[in-house]
Amino acid sequence: QLSDQQKMSESPLSWFRGVYIPPALHPLNNTLVKGGKWKDVDSAQEKRRSFLRDFCKKYNSRKQLRTHLVHLVSRIYVEDRHKVLYCEVPKAGCSNWKRVLMVLSGLAASAHNISHDDVHYGKHLRKLDSYDLKGIYTRLNTYTKTIFVRDPMERLVSAFRDKFEHPNSYYHPVFGKAIIKKYRHNANEEALKTGSGVKFKEFIQYLLDSHRPVGMDIHWEQVSNLCYPCLINYDFIGKFETLEEDANYFLQLVGAPAELKFPKFKDRHSSDERTSAEVVRQYLKELSKEERQLTYDFYYLDYLMFNYTSP
Repeated sequence: QLSDQQKMSESPLSWFRGVYIPPALHPLNNTLVKGGKWKDVDSAQEKRRSFLRDFCKKYNSRKQLRTHLVHLVSRIYVEDRHKVLYCEVPKAGCSNWKRVLMVLSGLAASAHNISHDDVHYGKHLRKLDSYDLKGIYTRLNTYTKTIFVRDPMERLVSAFRDKFEHPNSYYHPVFGKAIIKKYRHNANEEALKTGSGVKFKEFIQYLLDSHRPVGMDIHWEQVSNLCYPCLINYDFIGKFETLEEDANYFLQLVGAPAELKFPKFKDRHSSDERTSAEVVRQYLKELSKEERQLTYDFYYLDYLMFNYTSP
């Protein structure tokens, strides 16, 4: 029962440690939604929300729920005009979502002329952890919070293809070199020098290694560790598999301009085939049965939370 003054005088890290207040599950406010075509999307939302809620009640112990507030909200983007909080899940439409947030906040007229670099390196959007404690709490309690997720194996393979099968000035020298050095026997000098040409099996060996030569990365980190869906009560759970429909319904919910629609274009490597279940199957063939099982186990919580069927 800390007073506001006491809360503000202490750092979030000191007083929030171990504190957990179960969030209330509010019905979606769909008063701004026009037309009757959204009935199925709305119904899917209610099912996803109550499914996640039941999962969190069933599986979470108080011990697991202890985390620092600032860390908890570090991946959440803020759009103050329409009171939106968006938790970024890479490889689940996040580039186009950031474009949409830039349009909503008045930073751009259209999502179609914002470059990839502007989206990811422009520092145009604010994250929730940049606000003071009161600002964080006010927004968590009053803004519409959304998360968009994807089948975990599809997301993983998509990340691998994007970062390791195309030239990349960060992932090859930082991750690629370390992965090849540790997991490739008789690696040649060129591979060790550039870090290019990492094989999927080597990447999985790195992922499953408790003594990884380089740390975790947000592109293949579990959603449970990026967005904390059992601690933050997301009002809207979108899925990559129904991305456009979910996103356009969400835009109506928050009162976005009628002409703003979620972009359809693929952000990068547009000529590549999208990572589908069939594409994933081809990559999983490179792994042993045990490696496939361990990879599934790695994403087990994400499969359960968002009701994805095991591959």
